[in-house]
Amino acid sequence: MFDLTEEQIELRDLAQKVARERYAPLAKEMDHDRTHLPVQERKFIANLGLLALSLPEEYGGGGRPLYDALIVQEQFAKANPQAAWPIFEASVGPVRVIDLFGTDEQKQQFLPPIASGDKTLAIAISEPDAGSAATDVSTRARVDGGKVVINGAKRWSSGAGVSEQYLVYVRLSDSPGGGGMGAVVVDKDTPGLTFGPQEELMGHRGIGSADMFFDEVVVPVENLIVHEGGFNKLFTAFSIERLGNSTMCLAIAQEALDRTATYVLERKQFGKPIIDFQTVQTMLADMVIQVDAARLLIQRAAVAAGTGAPKQLDASIAKCYANEMVKRVTDLAMQAHGGYGYSEEYEIARMYRDAAGWAIAGGTPAMQRTRIASEYVGRRFNQRG
Repeated sequence: MFDLTEEQIELRDLAQKVARERYAPLAKEMDHDRTHLPVQERKFIANLGLLALSLPEEYGGGGRPLYDALIVQEQFAKANPQAAWPIFEASVGPVRVIDLFGTDEQKQQFLPPIASGDKTLAIAISEPDAGSAATDVSTRARVDGGKVVINGAKRWSSGAGVSEQYLVYVRLSDSPGGGGMGAVVVDKDTPGLTFGPQEELMGHRGIGSADMFFDEVVVPVENLIVHEGGFNKLFTAFSIERLGNSTMCLAIAQEALDRTATYVLERKQFGKPIIDFQTVQTMLADMVIQVDAARLLIQRAAVAAGTGAPKQLDASIAKCYANEMVKRVTDLAMQAHGGYGYSEEYEIARMYRDAAGWAIAGGTPAMQRTRIASEYVGRRFNQRG
């Protein structure tokens, strides 16, 4: 059902070749030093036509189906997660909000620089008191003639302090919940926007994460992408991002599985390869089953989406399963490698650390389960009670 076309196979093979030859050798160093991918490398990927495959051609993108972008993202993430990050942002990240809901003028302004690799757009939703409860955001924005003025603070913005632009979710009125929310693009160097020190996170090193502070930050009203009351429709864009998140999990798990298969065939104990022990066979089989199941869930959602967005139910199922799968698989990989798995040299430890982060980002498995139940029975649940 999900066999790749010849064109998709060529795309995958090109992405794999570039990622393995150019970026895999840098993965360990970039993780250790917490360095992000240089802008010139982002542009290099763009020049190969691999950066923004799902953006429309008229704005510099590839005009391809969502699944094609995920194919490329997986190959880069297997080799080096930092190299995959700009692909994630340019194909399935907040840029898709502009692609889906922006005006023609906004698309012309914001999409081409992202497609060319000149800029990245990060998302800024969470706050110190608003995480899973995204509609509790208190960062406020007021429209004042031809400008938008923003005050407040954001936290856990992946890319904060590194990305050139941010899609900031703000409260435009006192209407409760999502009714008073909207989203506006803010450039990194806008006066009044400052950043706290870079967080030293367990994983996702080199991606960038820092507190963001808005003190009378002024941007043109043309930067207002989502107007008051438009928050609910953003779940369409969130579904795209969730498949990107799921694909990062899939890539990490597939890489951990591949390395584990190689290791257990070579590693000897008691005079024979450890793959000859049934316990190891069972462990490897569990990894294969879980990785394959995650791949099928992602494929189902992405293929059905075409060039649009996946069904929210399909995307949430894929993300919930992939988030939990990657933690199980990397844990099994570490067990199979024994002491070597606990060493940074073998990079299993990096995969284990990164796995935990993807299960938090973009809506935890607990929140996905609520979304899954809601979509399945066709009823919204009031968490505030």
